[in-house]
Amino acid sequence: MCCHAMNRREFLTTSAAGAAGLNLLTPPSVFAAENPQWLPDEPFARYGRALRVQPVLLYNLYQPRPTTSWRPWGGLHTENDVDEEAGRISGELEALRAKADFPISILPLRRVRSKDQAMQARDSKEYDVMLVYAASGDGGVLEACFSAERTNLLFVRHRSGPVYLWYETVHCRFLRKGGENFEVDRFRDPAGMDVHDVVVDEYDELLWKLRALHGVHNFIGKKIVTLGGASGWCCRLAPQVAREKFKLQMIDVSYEELSRRIKAARTDRRLMSLTEKWAKQYLSLPNTALETDFSFVRNAFLLYVLFKQLMQENNADAFTINECMGTVMPLAETTACLSLSLLNDEGYMAFCESDFNVIPSGLLLYHIAGKPVFLNDPTYPHHGVVTCAHCTAPRRMDARTYFDSRVMTHFESDYGATPKVDLPSGMEITMICPDAAQKEWIGFSGRIVASPFYDICRSQYDIEIQGDCEKLLTDMRGFHWMMACGDYRRELAYAARKIGVEWNKV
Repeated sequence: MCCHAMNRREFLTTSAAGAAGLNLLTPPSVFAAENPQWLPDEPFARYGRALRVQPVLLYNLYQPRPTTSWRPWGGLHTENDVDEEAGRISGELEALRAKADFPISILPLRRVRSKDQAMQARDSKEYDVMLVYAASGDGGVLEACFSAERTNLLFVRHRSGPVYLWYETVHCRFLRKGGENFEVDRFRDPAGMDVHDVVVDEYDELLWKLRALHGVHNFIGKKIVTLGGASGWCCRLAPQVAREKFKLQMIDVSYEELSRRIKAARTDRRLMSLTEKWAKQYLSLPNTALETDFSFVRNAFLLYVLFKQLMQENNADAFTINECMGTVMPLAETTACLSLSLLNDEGYMAFCESDFNVIPSGLLLYHIAGKPVFLNDPTYPHHGVVTCAHCTAPRRMDARTYFDSRVMTHFESDYGATPKVDLPSGMEITMICPDAAQKEWIGFSGRIVASPFYDICRSQYDIEIQGDCEKLLTDMRGFHWMMACGDYRRELAYAARKIGVEWNKV
């Protein structure tokens, strides 16, 4: 047995999402084994499949009856009202789709008045998220729309259109429900839903919740190539937890296999000529300085090709390397640092150290943010500041700009090719500090205040903590942190509930 437990709802949610998440919809690759390319001017390729949303309009039309209350709250009274509302919803969802900065597919709106119609919509295999516009209708029909094996959202109107009946009753007759005793005072989590799965009026709120769910659906069940095997800093159970809790599929590749590929690649004159060309092209990017031996950069491009081969042969877009501070160096005659940075800049997820204490948080953060993520070593938070550093920083942290970089040796070995990426002061970031057991992730936003040059890992940032520094200091867990450009705390807090992790916002 491993050091975590999941309740039935968490198990069903992660299992269903995992099964869906295995079918990746990836952008066209700029690489093929027989025709390798490195194209720095190509847009950042965001990997993952589109989130499929099934909207449903739940309603009923009521007939007058003498001397009794016959009409519940709500603004849909005629078929014409329903037609207008259906058109309004379709237009609003099209505007949301156009605004989304992540892949999303909105299926045609379904109208539901009966349990049979509700169950037909619910049992379809075509969607990932059920989105019910609960205008009116019976509670039993509403419940029949939702499955505990899917992800569900409920939308009600207050001011954005005709007021909905369930704006009044979603809390007391859906999330809670009367019974013989005091059941109405207790949440019952129907189909795994809670107060965070209800949206009132605001499409911006709906959009960020869908962004979070896009992350979850692409995270659960994800494939990742693990060169040298999977591990966990200070916790040997980390890979086991990640496999069991998040259904991660770790594809182990041995160093013997890497050695064979390196030897074969070095006999390929065309490939070696290309790596030389690419190294020169990389160093010619604006604000790029070479402060190590050129051969280390050229050899890093050879590793870049081989790492990408391993991912594509295994239908994966994520990669990590174990023993990267020793074993790989004599084989590759460079370090893996720049190679991983190149993959991250292109759109892949590439991590050093194979630390599955932190890698799950990076996979989720990538799919939420749609930007490269940076696995880093934190220091001791103090006076509202913390320094975070590592040798594999992406240069395109915002998924667009190649920020200033000095290509240097790896600090601890004084060998190889490592990018020292300087990020601009004022850049907003999101940081995750996960625990080894994947029970609690600490999160905070911050701002880059400096890219110093201490005698530590080359890419290094002094970060102003936008939160409670003392709480962060007290609650820190694990060994590594994960960083992305932008503020994604809301999405992460919502997504954490779906994957069985407590979100500790400091």
